[in-house]
Amino acid sequence: MVAFPQEWALVDVETSGFRSVQHRVLSIAVATVGKDGKAGEEFSTLLDPGCDPGPVHIHGLTADRLKGSPKFGDVAERVAGMLKGRVLVAHNAPFDYGFLAQEFGRAGQSLPVESRLCTLALNRRLAPATSDLKLGTLAAHYGVRMGRAHDAREDVRALAGVLRGSLDEAARLGVRLPLVTCPPKQNGVFRPSAPKVRCAFRCPGSLKDGAPLVQGMKVAITGETGIAREDLVARSVAAGLNAMTSVSRFTSVLVTNDAGSGSAKARKARENGVPVIDERTFLRLLGDVRPGVLHGESGPVIPAPVPKAEVVRPLDGRRVLVLGGTHPKASKARGRVVELGGAAAINLSASVTDVVALDTGDRRMERVVTLELPVHEEVWLEAPERGPVREGTRVLPRGAAVDLPKGGRWTAEVSWVRHSSCEVDVVAFALDEDGQVASDDDFVFYNAAETPDGSVRLVADGPAEQAITVDLDGLPGAVRTVTVAAAIDGAVTFGDLGAIELVVGPDDAESAFVQATLDAGTSERTMLLAEIYRRGDGWRVRVVGQGHEFGLDGLARAFGVDVEDEG
Repeated sequence: MVAFPQEWALVDVETSGFRSVQHRVLSIAVATVGKDGKAGEEFSTLLDPGCDPGPVHIHGLTADRLKGSPKFGDVAERVAGMLKGRVLVAHNAPFDYGFLAQEFGRAGQSLPVESRLCTLALNRRLAPATSDLKLGTLAAHYGVRMGRAHDAREDVRALAGVLRGSLDEAARLGVRLPLVTCPPKQNGVFRPSAPKVRCAFRCPGSLKDGAPLVQGMKVAITGETGIAREDLVARSVAAGLNAMTSVSRFTSVLVTNDAGSGSAKARKARENGVPVIDERTFLRLLGDVRPGVLHGESGPVIPAPVPKAEVVRPLDGRRVLVLGGTHPKASKARGRVVELGGAAAINLSASVTDVVALDTGDRRMERVVTLELPVHEEVWLEAPERGPVREGTRVLPRGAAVDLPKGGRWTAEVSWVRHSSCEVDVVAFALDEDGQVASDDDFVFYNAAETPDGSVRLVADGPAEQAITVDLDGLPGAVRTVTVAAAIDGAVTFGDLGAIELVVGPDDAESAFVQATLDAGTSERTMLLAEIYRRGDGWRVRVVGQGHEFGLDGLARAFGVDVEDEG
């Protein structure tokens, strides 16, 4: 293995689920590798999580097998010693990093990792000739023996071989390693909270002077109360109210016995014009809470639009990769590709049909020649000849929508230029008629990779950088829209990142259904990419491309996620 100026700590964890804020690590393996590529210390152990071990059919770790094993806190110091001063390496590193960060936090410690390397992300840049980028597939590609899958110790040993092969290939091709500075996640605002009862009713808005409470109203409490806060919350939930632990512009009323309170909730209530009442008034109103409207029971049925005749364009069915050039020049070329009906690819993949070379200095040109792809000059985009059409994929501009032909499971894949050093998180919100989450569980992100029912899930080990899968048939009836978004960590923006590619398709099809390239980012730190929403008896997908300058915490608040405040 080529020598690098880092020491590595290879990690694999088996977990009780996909939500690090809720689920636990069941087993862990750590192996160190020196700068010279030689193996160092190895440590692995089962862990007693003190909870249901989850999908035993996957990891084979039953409660009886885990019983008597150490708690994570018992081995935290040992693991920390192996991680400190080294680059954490994992396959799908955001997953392992997120779970370790949560476990160290529960143990009252900080995860001592300053940077990490994801071998999955690295191999997306290397683009090996493999059917997929799973650990077992890559192990076979690099000539590494693979032990029993979903065994932390066996997986980390296979990971060591994949790392060696990947680093050698990266050095040969001159590929920059996708090292990520840690801790990379947005503001640390998404913390575990107590389980919350999902409110069955739509929020009717703010409490009006002299009016009664209505089921579905969002109620927050701050400061000292005569009755224990837990009891007030329980009474609110029993009455059909939505008990929140934070305040936003969607909050119906704030309950406090100190109208001049300086707590974060009180400040936000004043900033957003949220009504404030005292505990005594709240208890009185709890005695006569009016009926609310259940999710999904109101609103007119909107008929599906009449399909329009499709216009045939020169690049229909073609997937064109623009290489080289300045960002404005490349963006203009990609825009022209879309105007002509083509899909503007941003990474070289097997589906690319044509290449427009704004200059020939891009290192990918070598592989373009090997693949014998047609290479065109910029002038080709003025009037390209119509070529073979790849059926089934629609190229949509920003703001356009199209009906989905069926239900079932659909995937929205999100990709960006792979040599970018930006840390991007793809997230999803399952929203009700008001464009709000009914529960924090409807927010899918790096620390909560799926909804409890599994109908919406974040996938980071597929061919795209990240993806969101949506089971349309499994979504609760209250969910009217699933919004897919992306957020950039730190001070960089979507203008720094460049173009984003969105591909939407059914899981059981070989080709995509919808493709879009969003290439207009400037100073935004979050961007709404797509909406999959109910329309009559069916579903539609819309390309959004709307950016915001606030971070992921601001986006989560806008959709009603209960981002916890102090006070």
